[in-house]
Amino acid sequence: MKLKFGVKEVVATGIGTALFIVLTNAQIPFGIIPNTALQSRVAVLTFFSAVFGPIVGGAIGLIGHALGDAIFYGSIYWSWVFPDALFGILMGVFAAKFAIKDGGFDGKAIALFNVVQVIANALAWILLAPVLDILIYAEPAKKVFTQGILAFIGNIIVAAVLGTLLAFAYSKIGAKSSSLSKED
Repeated sequence: MKLKFGVKEVVATGIGTALFIVLTNAQIPFGIIPNTALQSRVAVLTFFSAVFGPIVGGAIGLIGHALGDAIFYGSIYWSWVFPDALFGILMGVFAAKFAIKDGGFDGKAIALFNVVQVIANALAWILLAPVLDILIYAEPAKKVFTQGILAFIGNIIVAAVLGTLLAFAYSKIGAKSSSLSKED
């Protein structure tokens, strides 16, 4: 795993964060438990993390979620911001193995992508988010673990469908013709 942060990573962080924020309200509520929904922004975080690595993924999760909360909800829910950052970091750690930039995102890479996103979502939403909700906001354990499980289920569905499609399309089309290049 290479940890580099150059022009491409700065641009990817900016674009990914902007998309994440804009898509904050593009969601389908579960209607069972408050504050849980299928969120398209999860696909953006999954994709950018898997392509550009853990620094970009963590930054998009942290900055995008914090700004999205502040803009659309009036306050930042840190107990859900940090899990998105963790998810972005964990997905990004495996970016080279997914081979998205190299045009090799198929078969085993897709399977690995989805195994990693399920594990990363489990750590973020079944473990970290509920624990932070209890520690920071003194929320009832039953409520926040139920929310975490629903968020986990929604996120794995969105990441598996939209995240995989974005990664596959980029791998086959965009990776070969990157428009970002260093000027002399």
